[in-house]
Amino acid sequence: MEKILAEIEILARQMEDEVIALRRDFHMHPELSHEEERTARVVAGHLRDLGLEVTTGIAGHGVVGKLTGARPGQAVAWRADMDALPLKEKVEVPWRSRTPGVMHACGHDFHLAVALGAARLLSRLKDRLAGEIRFIFQPAEEAPKDGTSGAPGMVAAGVLDNPRVAAVAGLHVAPNLEAGHVRYHREEVMAGACHLTLTVIGKPAHGATPHRGVDPILVSAQALGLIQSFLAQRIDARHPVVLTFGTISGGSRFNILADKVVLEGSLRYLQDGVRREVEEGLNRKFAGLALATGARIELEARPIYPVLRNDPRLTDQAVAVLRRVLGPERLKSHFPAMGSEDFSYFAAQVPAFYFFLGVKPPGKKPQALHSPHFNPDEAALTWGLKAAAGLMAGLSEPEFPF
Repeated sequence: MEKILAEIEILARQMEDEVIALRRDFHMHPELSHEEERTARVVAGHLRDLGLEVTTGIAGHGVVGKLTGARPGQAVAWRADMDALPLKEKVEVPWRSRTPGVMHACGHDFHLAVALGAARLLSRLKDRLAGEIRFIFQPAEEAPKDGTSGAPGMVAAGVLDNPRVAAVAGLHVAPNLEAGHVRYHREEVMAGACHLTLTVIGKPAHGATPHRGVDPILVSAQALGLIQSFLAQRIDARHPVVLTFGTISGGSRFNILADKVVLEGSLRYLQDGVRREVEEGLNRKFAGLALATGARIELEARPIYPVLRNDPRLTDQAVAVLRRVLGPERLKSHFPAMGSEDFSYFAAQVPAFYFFLGVKPPGKKPQALHSPHFNPDEAALTWGLKAAAGLMAGLSEPEFPF
């Protein structure tokens, strides 16, 4: 195994230009969630050229490529997401987006290039690999407005089965981390999320006679205050939770009390019990506020993603591989992130390892994901390739060699 990992390091360096070219091609041709027709076609074409067994059209535009090693071993999977965001790019580079109003601003072009690069690299070592390595290219991680992300559909389609994979792994770029450095956590990696809709229904009246109506804008402000006091004083501070609203709408004219106000936001949490505690506690608070004001208050919490949890034993094995191929100085454990990811649907089914790969250019300030100015350091691609190929080669061994 040591010889294979050493060869992976050499091949990854030799493939640097190849992987950069892949990334730039995907970056120039971004596609939104559930619209990844070209991306899927290009991915499938590359996998077929490598001689992999390829399945397309999974949960929309999902693609799976299977690489079978020459020796007995475990089935393992690597997942990469494919979709882009509805943003107009503001980065002036020759490979900027050629699709108006669409941009790879979350690094999925990096994820695609790393996964395809790993498939290319490992196909060259096929006669020495163990088990089956499954490359899962998933649509719609960002999810469209209706909220249907691609991971549940791919899981339901059986991409982890026949045979059942022993482990699934994946990465996400991290713009606040130096290029090629890795952060991971042994258990909770990213938060679960709910889509919140808070509806406050009042009674319209003339703005000069508010006593004849019920003002849902005023009640909404009171509700927001109740939320913050509840989170501050009723939720154990050792249990992270974030509740924010991103939209608010209501009313038709400046001098008429609105009939209703609707706020939409998200609840993020690391323990399922905390989610239930927040929902139940806020509904009790809102029942009291409704009684006091005469408004009707409805809170809907629709689950989007489960908590993303790494398997501790698998994480220890994966970190042992990464220390070997990246160097121990590039790895550090980190606190869980309060963002969410639909990789959690894969992690809920089989042991999983998910980690963050730094893409911050040296000497520059971190750039935010989902920004039209997002411009990650392509030097990170080689490190991502080493990590993905090393993990798949190591974890597919019948007995973990480290």
